[in-house]
Amino acid sequence: MLFRSFPKIPDLKISALGFGCMRLPVVAGDTARIDEEKATRLLHRAIDSGVNYVDTAWPYHAGQSEPFVGRALAGAWRGKVQLATKSPVWMVNARADWERFLDEQLKRLATDRIDFYLLHALDDDRFKTVLDLGGLAALEKARADGRIGHIGFSFHGPSESFKRIVAAYDWEFCQIQLNFVDVEYQAGLAGLRLAAERRIGVVVMEPLRGGALASKIPDAARALWQTVPAHSPADWALRWVLDRAGVVTALSGMNAPEQLEENLRVASEATLGALSEAERSVIDRVRAVYKERTRVACTTCGYCLPCPNGVSIPDVFSLYNASAMFDSRPWSSSWYRNMLLANGEGADRCTSCGECVDKCPQKIAIPELLAQAHAHLTST
Repeated sequence: MLFRSFPKIPDLKISALGFGCMRLPVVAGDTARIDEEKATRLLHRAIDSGVNYVDTAWPYHAGQSEPFVGRALAGAWRGKVQLATKSPVWMVNARADWERFLDEQLKRLATDRIDFYLLHALDDDRFKTVLDLGGLAALEKARADGRIGHIGFSFHGPSESFKRIVAAYDWEFCQIQLNFVDVEYQAGLAGLRLAAERRIGVVVMEPLRGGALASKIPDAARALWQTVPAHSPADWALRWVLDRAGVVTALSGMNAPEQLEENLRVASEATLGALSEAERSVIDRVRAVYKERTRVACTTCGYCLPCPNGVSIPDVFSLYNASAMFDSRPWSSSWYRNMLLANGEGADRCTSCGECVDKCPQKIAIPELLAQAHAHLTST
């Protein structure tokens, strides 16, 4: 296993591969029923192989991930890892909630200290909650009394939001979505560079885009991968992330032994800047194949927001594009129904007022494409 360090925590060595606890093996397809025997074997095997960064969060596996991690790390296992979890910012309604949730998470995780504590899924609105309700001061207090070790945030929002949040506090680390396809999505490569400039260590989530880059591969992309047959598509995707300066660890949500073993091998070989120009060229060409399959040229910059009717325009287009790029309509449709429509942020609320079109740098025909996206994502 190769190790790296956060710029502001130089003496702590972190494994290049982190164990993400959002996609653990489950029983009968029920995400709330973790197969604890299989999941524990996977986690212990990873730790024995050098993985020392374990990431979970309050909502993962319908709230069952943190309690599982607490049980799986019982005894000597806890001392072998850096444990990361996240404050559920969207559930915070009062200043006392920061303490209340943290204390509950310590109980769920069966520990007296969370090594890396993140404000979960920040964007401008959630960061406003943090500022208005004293979230940073609450975390600093918890760091001072030893209940947490390091303060960071995970990010799900437009790139301009990332810039504002990064500049607003002396963060030790952050967590962003990044893979060789999503180079301009949310924080993207520009966000990675900005974090590096500010000496903020980066934890990467979704290096395989939830497994999509390892399955249902378009024929044109498969043909390109076969020109570099030494590695699988999953292998190349992880190598691309670990090739980036500024990346400390890449989280993988592994739920099978073969996934773990492949990722362990990559994380023992993929040194910074190891990819050749020819290899990077192939990856760039594969990215182009995926990009050609997109339905909307949206860069999720967020300039179209706020929508006067509450439509989460970038999220609608992201799900529409993901469905086309990765043949993932069942997943995209489920996410659309359960997260956007259920929260009143779906394209069904669009009145074609056109305000978003005037603000869009790409001058996308947003109302028309929102209607197409809604029809596509609700047709299954």
